[in-house]
Amino acid sequence: MKLKCIAVDDESLARKLLEENIQQLPFLELVATCKNPFEAMEVLQREQVDLMFLDIQMPGMLGTKFLTSLLDKPMVIFVTAYSNYAVESYDLEVVDYLLKPVSMERFTKASLKAYENWQLRQRTPPIAEQTASTNPAHFFVNVEYSLVKIVVDDITHIEGMKDYVKIFLVNVKRPILTKSTLKGIEEKLPDGRFFRVHKSYIVNVERVESIRSHQLMIGSHEIPVSESNLEELMRLLNHQR
Repeated sequence: MKLKCIAVDDESLARKLLEENIQQLPFLELVATCKNPFEAMEVLQREQVDLMFLDIQMPGMLGTKFLTSLLDKPMVIFVTAYSNYAVESYDLEVVDYLLKPVSMERFTKASLKAYENWQLRQRTPPIAEQTASTNPAHFFVNVEYSLVKIVVDDITHIEGMKDYVKIFLVNVKRPILTKSTLKGIEEKLPDGRFFRVHKSYIVNVERVESIRSHQLMIGSHEIPVSESNLEELMRLLNHQR
């Protein structure tokens, strides 16, 4: 199996070089190239990404800040022209730190290290990572070129609309609108507490106030329930009592 990669750099030439290097290594597969962290966030929300080649000095957000904002982090190799972030990168537990210009030999060595780490994770995923993925306290979404923190406990329900998702929160009048799929957001939610009641809706089971026929109420919001999901929803609601 190949490592699915993205390359994030604000310079077009740097992105092109990364793309060429990735294509030369048979165990890497390039999923996308991104010119800033906000584009990268959109890719991470819709695609499986195992490894990210990440620049640091970029307009709008440093690569180091972007990395710390991620809940489910892929492996990261920093590729930068600046050496002064090396200590910080060590604290972020990145795979490697490459200084531009990067030779193919050095690029290959770093990529092989990532591949070996990935193979080890496939055999024995760390318990801490399993816990974080199944019981996240929060996650970040991209909203108009900003990263917005979503606290899982504050979510009442989520509505999918083609390429966008509305996330409704407690004590927030307007929903958070982010470019994503409902499935992409669903994968970030803890099991048992959230349930997809309809092809376009996910609800926080603990926030359901009433249910009648094929409609449920959360606050002033009336949400449809599919016939095929009604029995499982009732089971979850009874379990919450």
